This record gives sequence, structure tokens and C-alpha cells, in this order.
Amino acid sequence: MTLKIGILTGGGDCAGLNSAIKWVTKAAVDPLLTAHRGEAMEVLGIRDGWRGLVEVDPGNPESLARWTMPLDELVVRTWDRHGGTALGSSRTNPFNPKNDQSQKCLDHIRGLGLHALVAIGGEDTLSVAHKLHGLGQKVVGIPKTIDRDLCETEYTLGYDTALNVIVEEVDRLRTTAGSHSRLFVVEVMGRHAGWLALEGGAAVGAHVILIPEHEFDLDRVASLLEQRRRAGVRYDIVVVSEGARIKGQGERYLSDKEDSFGHKLLGGISDYLAKQLEISTGYETRHVVLSHIQRGGQPSARDRLMGRYFGIAAVDMILEEDFGRMVALRDGRVASIPLKQALEKLFLVDVEALYDPIRYNCRRASVLPLSVRAG
Repeated sequence: MTLKIGILTGGGDCAGLNSAIKWVTKAAVDPLLTAHRGEAMEVLGIRDGWRGLVEVDPGNPESLARWTMPLDELVVRTWDRHGGTALGSSRTNPFNPKNDQSQKCLDHIRGLGLHALVAIGGEDTLSVAHKLHGLGQKVVGIPKTIDRDLCETEYTLGYDTALNVIVEEVDRLRTTAGSHSRLFVVEVMGRHAGWLALEGGAAVGAHVILIPEHEFDLDRVASLLEQRRRAGVRYDIVVVSEGARIKGQGERYLSDKEDSFGHKLLGGISDYLAKQLEISTGYETRHVVLSHIQRGGQPSARDRLMGRYFGIAAVDMILEEDFGRMVALRDGRVASIPLKQALEKLFLVDVEALYDPIRYNCRRASVLPLSVRAG
């Protein structure tokens, strides 16, 4: 018997997705592995995430050509070199209470003859996978989000590439900032998790880093920047997460419109902050929103490798009937955890351990206890 598995990518695109798709496919159809396990497999790519499973008509050849793509080693051979997702993505939520299409999704999975489904995504995509598993569908998850906010895993696909993009772009901004003695406020993604801001800001040497996990005082930020100028520094970089909040104020949104998962589009904090800092300090100030630039470009070596490790592990989980679970990185090793456990809460910056609320920057203390001694 041949096991047919489906694979899809949901939510925002990022680097590492194509690598995961490639290695799910290669691990599934590899003839040597097939001979070893005595079970053949084939892979069907689902286009545009959960939307593909909602829209496809399994009995219609034209619909199948539009919403699915048979995958083999030749098709995916070079995919891991490229960012984004060759299968396409969407923010479709089959369990949207305003238009529940979950039964249609289940019917189409069965109509396509899928033994199991691999869902690659973040909190929203994997929450759909978890709900489908609760309705009897065999599902395996692979974690993907540049926000790195999924708990119980030390890595999520896309994070390292996004971090490197922040470094590259801020390094470019430095030439203009230094030439014109300007203050630049750089807004990065992350929603409610400050990992990109914290680690990206630390990597580029930002003087001020503002994260969602700790409200900041506007006057304190201005004071920190003024101290630097008095010390003779010509320019400054402030890195702020899109979800960062001024004390006494809420998050800022670009629109009140909600997507099918109930999220509003965060953004605008850098624009507001730059204007306020220019008024309070008198320094020429500009803001830059990196936005979707962080998602794009060629994958870093780490994202290519993690896509490989996660993809192979997902196939192993299918063969072991380890369903309703997500591939994870735990203590430096690939493991699997229940989807429910991965979705119980967000993985956020531990302010007490990692953030300096006085300097508004990374904590300078060692991350290791001082009592730890070599030998």
C-alpha cells in the first residue's frame, strides 16, 4: 500500500519553508528509505494553505490542478535555496466562527485520499491543525514563524533569516545616520513577542531596544539618547518592536480590520515615536519600518538546515503514527511535542532574565549563574 500525505504552508511566508517542503518530500519518496521501511509514500502539495483544502474539488481535474501540486524529488530539487513558499500561503481559517468551513476541509482531505497531513505554520496555522486532529484527522505540525513565539521549541523556521535581514538593513542605515547626525527609529516585526527586536537590536548595537513585554517611558528614552549625544556620539539607532507600548497606552494598529483569526494589523509605533523624540530632543529623526522585508530573501544556512531536520522528522512521525504533535527543537535535539502543548501560551522574552528595564536594552549580566565555574 502507498501512503499519500499532504503538505501545506499557512500564515505569513518566511525563509525555510521551501526547505521543509523539500525534505518532507525527499524523506517520503526516497527509494532507499522506502525499501528499508517496506512502505511507499507519495506527497501532494496543497496550494495557498488552508484555503486550498477549502476550495479544492477532489473530483474535478481543473480544480485539482489549481489547488494541488504532486511533489517528487525532481520537482523540489532546488526549492531549499529560495525564500517564501513555492506552494503559496493564505490566512484562511476553516474554523472562522463567521464562516465555519471545517467540515468541507475534512471532506476534501478524505476526497484527496490523504493518509496524513503536514501543516507548516505558526500559532494560527497550527491551531487549525490541532482542531482538525481533534476531529479525527491525522496531522503533524512543523513550527514556522519569524516571531519565534511558539512555546516548547527552541527554534521556528524563518527566525534566523529575519534576524540577519535586520542586521543587514540597520548596517546600511548607519551610513546615513552617521553622515547626517540623525536618530533612526527602526520598527521590526514580532507582534507580542520581542525576540526580533531584542536580539536584532543587540546584534546591531542599538542604544535603545523597546519590546512588547515591557512598557517604556517616552521621557526615559529621550534622556538615554540625550546622554549619548552629550558623550559625543553623532547618531543613534532605536529598535522598536511593532507591539511595543508606551506606558499608559495600548498597542498601535495600522487598521481596525481583523483577519479570519481575529488579529488586527500592528504598526505605527516607530512613526509616532520618531515624531515625539524629535520634539523632545530636537534631534533630526527618521523612522524606518522593515515590515515584510524581514520575511523575504534567500534562507540563511540555519533555516535551510532546520527545514531539512524538521521535514525529515515530520515524515518519521507519520510513519510512527505520532499524530496531533509538532516537530520541535528541545535541548538542541529534534523532538516532537503535543500541538496542544505548543499552543497553550506564547513564548515571550523573559524580562527579568534578559532585559534591562533601566537601559532599555539587553541585560548586561552573564546569562550563566556566577557560581558556575569551569571544572
